[in-house]
Parts: sequence; structure tokens; C-alpha cells
Amino acid sequence: MNALVQKKAQVEQVQVSEDDQYLTFSLAGEMFGVGIMSIKEIIEYGSITSVPLMPGFVRGVINLRGRVVPVIDLQARFGRPSSPVEKRTCIVIVEVAGVEDALDIGVVVDAVSEVMAIPASDIEKAPSFGAKLRQDFLRGMGKVDGKFVILLDISQVLSVEELSGLVGHLDEVQAAD
Repeated sequence: MNALVQKKAQVEQVQVSEDDQYLTFSLAGEMFGVGIMSIKEIIEYGSITSVPLMPGFVRGVINLRGRVVPVIDLQARFGRPSSPVEKRTCIVIVEVAGVEDALDIGVVVDAVSEVMAIPASDIEKAPSFGAKLRQDFLRGMGKVDGKFVILLDISQVLSVEELSGLVGHLDEVQAAD
């Protein structure tokens, strides 16, 4: 009987696909998750160059191996006060579909936690009331060990339409260098 239980656990582990895996991170004491397929890398919070006339949620840009990458303050993007930069603060580089090409965008988070497998069966639809975020930013609520992880739809959070003016402005900044 014990062998049967172990075999079933192995089968369940195999059935978890990359679509079910999320990078989890904290932001103002809340746990969020983003699908790992859109994550490129995680870097230490470092020198960010501010750019004039940018929306308030844009902290500035970084030089990532010769490329200008905008850095978004997720707290400010959610309409909240910015979190202070602390020891565990880092920048998660995500790739979002652009008008012509994919865009790399840095997202400031308080601390990265881990990559978690959250099967679709453990994801609830985001509630339409009481949410402190725009409804279109939410992919759902993942249930993990009796707690919820807020799963973000990163393509909506970093919407191309809303960021298109940002990309044009950054192209001008890069051309000036």
C-alpha cells in the first residue's frame, strides 16, 4: 500500500508543468506570484538612473549588459506608497510582449521567496470585491498550505498600451547615450 502512495506522489509531481510554476515574492507583507515563463532573471537592487517626465511608478532605468531596462515600482503601480529599499530588495527582470518585440522590464520587489508549483486546481478566481488591486491585474488566488498567494497577470500589470509611451521615451534616452 505504501508503494502505491509513493507512486501516486511521483505521478502528481510529474504532472506539474512550467505553466503551474510561479516565482513568489513579498511586497508590503503580501505574497505575490508571477508565472516563471515570463521571468528572465533576478538581480540585486543597485544603481537606478531616474528619467525625467516618467510616470510615478517608474523608478528609472538600469543598464543590463548594455541595454536600457525600465524599472517599475510595483507598489506605486498598484497605487500604494513605495516600499523602502532594504537588504532583501531586488529587481525581477520580466519579459512582456511588446508591439514589435518582447520587452524586458525590471520590477522592484521587497524580497523573492521561492518558485512554487501551484496546480490549476488550487487556483481560485480572484474575488471581485475587497481586492486592493485592479481586477485586470489578477490572474487568481493560489492556495498554498492554507494561505493565499496573489497571482498576477504580468502582461496586464505591465500593459504594453500603458507602457508604450515609456518605451518611446526610453528609446530617446538610449539614442542620446
